[in-house]
Amino acid sequence: MEERESLRDKVLADRATNIYYCTFEGVHSVNIHQFTEQPLEGMLYDINRDEATILANLDDPKWLNDYALTRLLKYYYNKCKELEERLDNYVKDNESDSFLV
Repeated sequence: MEERESLRDKVLADRATNIYYCTFEGVHSVNIHQFTEQPLEGMLYDINRDEATILANLDDPKWLNDYALTRLLKYYYNKCKELEERLDNYVKDNESDSFLV
């Protein structure tokens, strides 16, 4: 029980900068910015929320919520990438405008 509370305390203390997740090798901690530099599929795989893993565990009663979360993450990830691309294109198209420089 103490180990679980200790992990909870670490996770809560580092939540502004780090993300914690568990794999077969144990608990991992990584800077959240560094973690999000990888493709979405890699992030979902690392946290065991890729579609293949979720759909292989239909006996787990929370599989449907995990699947819904995966779908939401994909939606927002793709929307963010789309907006980043649109912003980059806007900046490129308006580089000569003095108010953007």
